[in-house]
Amino acid sequence: MKPTAPHARRRARFAAPVAAAIGGLLPAALPAAVSAQSLSLAVAAPPTSLDPHYHTLSPNNMMAEHFFDKLVSRTAQAQLKPGLAESWRMVDDTTWEFKLRKGVKFSDGSEFTAEDVITTLKRVPNVVNSPGSFSIYTRAVIGTEVPDPHTIRFKTSGVYPLMPYDMNNIFIISHKVGENVATADFNNGKALIGTGAYRLSSFTPDDRVVMTRNEDYWDEKPDWKQATYRFISNDGVRVAALLSGDVQMIDVVPPADIPRLRSTQGISFAETPSLRAIYLKLDVAHDSSPYITDSGGRKLATNPLRDLRVRQALTMAINRQGIVDRVMQGAALPTGQMMPPGANGYVPDLPPPAYDPNRAKALLTEAGYPDGFNISLLGPNNRYVNDAQIIQAIGQMWQRIGVRTTVDAVPFSVLAQRQARNDMSAMLIGWATSGEPSTALRGVLTTRIPEKGFGTTNFSGYSNKQLDALVEEGLRTADDAKREQIFQQAMRVGMEDVGLVMLHMQKNIWALRGGLTYEARADEYTTVMGVGAAK
Repeated sequence: MKPTAPHARRRARFAAPVAAAIGGLLPAALPAAVSAQSLSLAVAAPPTSLDPHYHTLSPNNMMAEHFFDKLVSRTAQAQLKPGLAESWRMVDDTTWEFKLRKGVKFSDGSEFTAEDVITTLKRVPNVVNSPGSFSIYTRAVIGTEVPDPHTIRFKTSGVYPLMPYDMNNIFIISHKVGENVATADFNNGKALIGTGAYRLSSFTPDDRVVMTRNEDYWDEKPDWKQATYRFISNDGVRVAALLSGDVQMIDVVPPADIPRLRSTQGISFAETPSLRAIYLKLDVAHDSSPYITDSGGRKLATNPLRDLRVRQALTMAINRQGIVDRVMQGAALPTGQMMPPGANGYVPDLPPPAYDPNRAKALLTEAGYPDGFNISLLGPNNRYVNDAQIIQAIGQMWQRIGVRTTVDAVPFSVLAQRQARNDMSAMLIGWATSGEPSTALRGVLTTRIPEKGFGTTNFSGYSNKQLDALVEEGLRTADDAKREQIFQQAMRVGMEDVGLVMLHMQKNIWALRGGLTYEARADEYTTVMGVGAAK
C-alpha cells in the first residue's frame, strides 16, 4: 500500500571545532556573504533533551527533525509521505511490510538498514526516566522479520491499521550506538548519529543549538550551511531579537505584538491553523487531592474532582471566547475536543462547553460544595502562547463560582517533572495531534496502562472503561471511515465525562525578516529546513 494522506536538567556542552567561532551572540547586522550561508532563529520552548526517544514533546521532536529521520514523514499539513521508507503495505492481517530507502548514510558514514530500525524499536520502551514515552507508537509491534537489509516486516497481534502513523513518530537511530545508549550521550553529542539534514556542532541547554548542514544528506539539501537555533522563552526578548536583527525568524509570535510587527518594514509572517489543543488536566488519582482545601485551608476528606458535577462546573465557569478574544487576541479557536475542524476524527456536533457560571454554581451545590473550595491551578509560563495569562484568567473565572484559585505558573521543565509524579490538582497543558485522533486518545485519555501503550501522558488518573474499549476497537478496525466513527465516539465519551477541560486550538504564527520565507506547519514545528533564503 502506498502512503496515504489523511488526513537532564544538567548543564552540558558538546562542541565541535567550529562551535567556538559561532557560539556567541550573532551580530545584529550580518555581512551579506555570511547571511547567505547562515541562519539564526529563535523559538519559545527549549527541548528537555536531544535524545529523540526521551520525551514525547514538540520542542524535542522538532529539534530531532534536524538530526534524525523517520520511516514515514509528513507534509506541512500533516499528510503522510515517504521518509526512510519508500513505501509500505499491509501484507496480511498481522503483517506490515516497509521497503527501506537505499543509499542513505548516517552522519558517521555507515549505511542505513533494517538493523537500525530494529535497534530503535528495542530502545524506545526502555529509555530510563522518560517523562513521556514513545512506546505508545511501538506497542503494536510484537515481532520483526528482515527478508533483506532494506525490507522490514512488523508483526502485530491482530489487524492494526495505524502502523504508518506510528512510524511517523519514531526517529531512527544507528545500531552502532546500541539499544541501551544513555540519554546523556545524545545530549553531549556522542550518540547523536543520524541521517538528518544537519549535524550537531554544539548544544547549550536552555540557550542554543548550533548545527552544520549534512552535505551527504539523502534528500533535498536546505538552503543554510550553518544555523543557530536559539531558545528565548520571554516573548518580549524574542520579539526584540527579531527587530534588532539578532535573529532572522521567531516562532510563537505574541498576539499583542502582531499589529506592531505587521507595520514594521521588512517583517513578514507565515501562519496556519494548529493541530495543538490547549486544555486542563484534573487530578482524579488521589483520594484527597494535594492542592485542594476547604475555606479554612484544611484538606478535604474526599477529592471533589472525582465528581462529574464538579468537573462540569469547572468547565462551564470558563469563558473560552473571552480568553480567545482578550488573552489570545484572536490567535486561537475555542474547542470542546482535541481535534481541529476539518481534521480526521473531528466531531462536528461536539461544540465548546457553554459559558454558564450560574449553572456551574448550582452544580457545585448539588455536589455538596455550596461554598466552593480552594484549589491551585498549575501551568507553564514559557511553553504555550500566553500560557501564564490563560491560567490567570481561568483562576479569576473560577473565583466567581466560589472556587478560590491560587495560580502557580512555573517553567515548563518544572511542570513536566511535576506532571510525571502527578503533583497537581489542576494543570494547563497542550497536545499536538499527528493529524488523526488515536494519538490523542491513547496518549491522554485512555487509562494509564504502560504495557499497552495506553495513557502514556495520562498522569491525572482519569479512567473510563467505555472510552478504553472504543479506542481498542478503533485500533483494530481496518476500514478508515468506520475507524474514524469509532474514534469520534470515544472522543465524545471522554469530553462528556470531562476527562479533560478543553480550552482552545492555537494558531501557529511565525515572523521573519530580510525576505526569508517559511512553509507554515500545522504541527507547529519550526525547522531550519523549512526556511527559504531570500531570492
